[in-house]
Amino acid sequence: MKELIEFINNNLQITYIIILAIVVGVEVIKSIPAVLHTPLMSGANALSGVVIVGAILVMLHSDPKDYLALGLGFTAVVLGILNVVGGFAVTNRMLEMFKKKK
Repeated sequence: MKELIEFINNNLQITYIIILAIVVGVEVIKSIPAVLHTPLMSGANALSGVVIVGAILVMLHSDPKDYLALGLGFTAVVLGILNVVGGFAVTNRMLEMFKKKK
C-alpha cells in the first residue's frame, strides 16, 4: 500500500489525466443518442482490436519468466476478444431490428 501511495505521489499529473479521461468519457457516453449506438459499437470493436494487437505485441516482447506481464497480456487479449465478440453480437441484433419482417 505504501508503494502505491508513493507511485501516485510521484506521478500525480498522470493520475489527474486518468481521472479527467474517466469523467469526460462517462459524460460523452451518457449524452449519445440511441441512434448512434450501432456506429459507436463498431468503433469500440475497432479499439478493442487495437488493444488485442497491442497485448499480443507486449506478450511477444516480454521476458518468458515475467509471469506478471504474460498474465496481464493474456487477460487483456481475452477481455478484448470478449468485447469484440459481444460488440458484434449487439450490433447484429440491433441491425436485425431494422430489417423488414416477412
